[in-house]
Amino acid sequence: MVLGGTGFVGRTVCADFRADGWDVLAVARSTPARPVAARFLPLDLAETPSDDLARVLAAERPDVVVNATGSIWSRDDDAMDRICTVPTLRLLDALGALRHRPRLVHLGSVLEYGPAPSDGGPRTGPPPEPVTPYGRAKLAASRAVLEAAANGSVRGLVLRVANVSGVGAPESSLLGTVARQLVPGAVGTGPVTVELAPLRAHRDYIDVRDVSAAVLAAALSSASGRALDIGRGEAVPVRLLVELLVRVSGVPARIVERPQEPDSAAGRDRIRADLAPAREILGWKPTRDLDESLAAYWADVSGRAAV
Repeated sequence: MVLGGTGFVGRTVCADFRADGWDVLAVARSTPARPVAARFLPLDLAETPSDDLARVLAAERPDVVVNATGSIWSRDDDAMDRICTVPTLRLLDALGALRHRPRLVHLGSVLEYGPAPSDGGPRTGPPPEPVTPYGRAKLAASRAVLEAAANGSVRGLVLRVANVSGVGAPESSLLGTVARQLVPGAVGTGPVTVELAPLRAHRDYIDVRDVSAAVLAAALSSASGRALDIGRGEAVPVRLLVELLVRVSGVPARIVERPQEPDSAAGRDRIRADLAPAREILGWKPTRDLDESLAAYWADVSGRAAV
């Protein structure tokens, strides 16, 4: 059962589990516009009482539950709590009421850690101190999962995922913003201008298929009660990421950065995942580079735009 199964990551998780021979049920608020490789159940976890969710779980009897709910595209604490934390808390209550205990793979975020060390390395020492509503909400959800695992009410792992690239990236993401401005140039209308906020950050980007492979490895693992970083282990300048997408697209384009806000901390925004625990516990490592990931993304975006 993949909660958030029609979203960016959830959609790929459904397809990969299905390809591996699993019977897959995708759960989401509304029927997806694009087909998903799974049976589908419309269910709003933020509005569904835990008892009702427990009945669904008891009827379906999944071996594995993947919690891929949540969205980063909001700045409001209350909204983030409703989107990211509440569904997880209700899921944990529902799982605790079951006679059978499916394995839980919860997708968290590296933004749960808060500011990275000044050298851009993995944050391994101090406790997490997220500075965004999304990071705070995801941390609350991940902590609840780890506490439930510690007291034995669930079996499973938290995967703290870095920035994700590849097919299905949201239109509101950096990649989506760039692609939306490149697409007109793909039909021969001439050079385009790609206007963006300042590109000062360094972020760890991982292809969605590698994230999905990590989820499958976590589902098959016997480990429980750990939080593992999932990324490529490299802090990439986002300016380079944009330039790579422009190059992959073949569209003549000029990149223009809007003036930086005076109090902006983007220049100190560096994130890099620590892959050692995931290698040790899951035997997992990423296999796709950014060029491959962006090429797949552009082929999908430009192909759909041409239809």
